[in-house]
Amino acid sequence: MELARLVEKQLDDDKAENILSIPLAGKSPMADAMIVASGRSARHVAALADHVARKLKDAGVQQVRVEGLPNADWVLIDAGDLIVHIFRPEVREFYNLERIWSADVGTGHARAAS
Repeated sequence: MELARLVEKQLDDDKAENILSIPLAGKSPMADAMIVASGRSARHVAALADHVARKLKDAGVQQVRVEGLPNADWVLIDAGDLIVHIFRPEVREFYNLERIWSADVGTGHARAAS
């Protein structure tokens, strides 16, 4: 998915940590892919989310919803076929979405973005 690669690159350029892309096509009706990443602090998480949302809008995505920005512990960006979760590290560890979704979609489907 081209949009996922665009977001992965933006996150990488902005020094997000532990970027993980999980394909969901054919496995979940909510999206084709999910990207999970960490920021070093609430300020970093907020900046990452802002840059990703802008990049998605610039790429022509009509509906980009962003939730969680006031606290920036966990920001969810819903771009229709692509969902992006950006966490502070301790919040990401607590919720452990990678484990949940890897179990749901089958092991071996999640991959780290390069």
